[in-house]
Amino acid sequence: MGRNNAKNIKAHNDKLHKSQDKEKAKKVAREEKLKAIVKKFNEDKSNS
Repeated sequence: MGRNNAKNIKAHNDKLHKSQDKEKAKKVAREEKLKAIVKKFNEDKSNS
């Protein structure tokens, strides 16, 4: 019985993709927060 059977490969890939998706989601969330902060800053600056 080999270690690289289809079940193990699938489990590994699922785990890998899940972690990659988490990283991608964090990056998107950071970008959204940054956009909101910049927008608020620009609004405050234009009102002053």
